[in-house]
Amino acid sequence: MLVNLKTILADTREKHYAVGLFNCVTLEMTKGILQAAEELRSPVLIGPAESLLPGATLAEYADMMLGMAKRASVPVALHFDHGFTPSLVEEAIRLGYTSVMYDGSMLSFEENARMTQKLARLAHEAGASLEAEIGHVGSNGSAEEALSRTVYTQPEEALRFAQESGCDALAVAIGTAHGVYKSRPKLDIGCLERIAKACPTPLVLHGGSGLSDEDFRACVRGGISKINIFTHNNLAAARAAREHFDDSTGAFELMPYVTEAVKRETMRHIRIFGSEGKA
Repeated sequence: MLVNLKTILADTREKHYAVGLFNCVTLEMTKGILQAAEELRSPVLIGPAESLLPGATLAEYADMMLGMAKRASVPVALHFDHGFTPSLVEEAIRLGYTSVMYDGSMLSFEENARMTQKLARLAHEAGASLEAEIGHVGSNGSAEEALSRTVYTQPEEALRFAQESGCDALAVAIGTAHGVYKSRPKLDIGCLERIAKACPTPLVLHGGSGLSDEDFRACVRGGISKINIFTHNNLAAARAAREHFDDSTGAFELMPYVTEAVKRETMRHIRIFGSEGKA
């Protein structure tokens, strides 16, 4: 069933679990994620990010994923992740995405809050939810290089931003970065706990690819309600295709292997996040 982000995250803080957003870019990945969610009876979020739009347009992703989300037997939100461009966030809302993220974290606090408030109003009018980001989680490439530029989220700023912007979820910077890590990131769980204590808005963790299972669990205990996953599933899909390919294998023959690999990886994260049985 298709729902919005606010609905999916409603009791996560109270019941101490997080819901995964699993970015997906192909039919096989989408099927694997939804099969995992249905088998484990977990709510889930699916969808592309702005950085993934070279692979397909927002409309093309919606054409593929909206019907699958509506037919699912568990709550599913179709999410547009890391929308840096306001016009694309607006387009996603018009296309029927039930969850959108506006990432204005590179802007000043005031400009980020102002634009987030405008887009949140549009989302709410359409029955969708909006996620925002404060602080800055470094982007793809070297995770260590990105972390050197990270601006950590401060608790009092998180509360003020949530109140002024009207966002439904807030991504915070606590020591993770997007990309592939060469060494284990150093999370500031104390910072996360102080943010969660100050700010009742559901909190989101980005850049989790280098974290251990216990790191994820610590983040959930510390107040994280939503965790973004792409690299794990993306690599699992590529490995499955490589392992089962030879000169006589076509794309069609590879599809079930890719779906199964993504399903297994998604199930692993659902169990770690504690959302199994929460649908």
